[in-house]
Amino acid sequence: MKKLLSIRVFLFFLLLSFSATSQIPPGYYDSAWGLTGTPLKVALHNIIKNHTVITYSPGLWSAFYTTDVKPDGKVWDIYSDIPGGIAPYEFTFGTDQCGSYNAEDSCYNREHSFPESWFNGASPMYTDLFHIYPTDGWVNNKRGDYPYGDVGTATWTSLNGSKLGTCSDPGYSGTVFEPLDSFKGDIARSYFYMAVRYYTEDSGWPGSAMVSGAQFLPWAESVLLQWNALDPVSQKEINRNNTIYYSFQHNRNPFIDHPEWAASLWGPTASVGNINALDGFIKIFPVPVTSQLTIRCDNAAIHLKTASLYSLEGKLLLDENLNNQVGAETSISTVDLSSGIYILKVISEEGITIKKVSVQNPL
Repeated sequence: MKKLLSIRVFLFFLLLSFSATSQIPPGYYDSAWGLTGTPLKVALHNIIKNHTVITYSPGLWSAFYTTDVKPDGKVWDIYSDIPGGIAPYEFTFGTDQCGSYNAEDSCYNREHSFPESWFNGASPMYTDLFHIYPTDGWVNNKRGDYPYGDVGTATWTSLNGSKLGTCSDPGYSGTVFEPLDSFKGDIARSYFYMAVRYYTEDSGWPGSAMVSGAQFLPWAESVLLQWNALDPVSQKEINRNNTIYYSFQHNRNPFIDHPEWAASLWGPTASVGNINALDGFIKIFPVPVTSQLTIRCDNAAIHLKTASLYSLEGKLLLDENLNNQVGAETSISTVDLSSGIYILKVISEEGITIKKVSVQNPL
């Protein structure tokens, strides 16, 4: 038994070493380069579909030994770990596998971060490792099928600070589950993967308050884009992506390899490569913007409708109705904005333009 355990430990550290140094296979994303919007979504879907399907048991349990292992050899549980700090407890692979539980620190189980009830528990989603993580069984149970989101008032808090409570994100006021900031990007990129991997395959899914099929409702889209920017891709995710590709499913999460693609598919800059028809006619000044942003249209035949200002993470900050003004010059107050880079989206009857705006306000 000791010899078998030693071999298993050697193998998973060998796999870890391999996954940490391996790269994206040459040519893997060739068909997606230069695309935005729906063409990009279709290309990525075709690249990552038809993955190798593993079993729920023992497949997922076995995979976790190499997809979700901490440097100390323990289970990497995103609901109990505290990156840069001391976790309140840790699980040992196999030994602490659920089992029954009635409190935290009892055992770990298989968390469908994209709940199985949202897709009727069907295959291949049911065992798709890119959205399934080993997590504390009690915390997993507390999270249930609630959407992810930012909690305003918490009704329950886990030992590592994950929270359940009322959503504080604009557009949704129900109950949500909020993981630590250190794992919000992991969750966002799992959801981006699901939206692309199962694009056109999700028509019969029940969905939820967060998604229609696998596609995001507006409030959730904004939250996930913010989380993607808040928590950049970590070495943990890179290792996990490589291990899933080389050892199990033989497909990848494009948004771990290229997190910038999220903005090409969702948010104010989605499809930007195809919609800049007004660029030559819309002027923004002053540069940089201070307390007021002025939009001027140099074509008297263009009918302006709306101007919207977003953060780089896709959060809507200002929305101005331009009332179909022709050849208009409109000023919008930016006095309450922090200094930084923003995205301006101007819509007219003739097309759309998107521009980056630099704001420099005095402290």
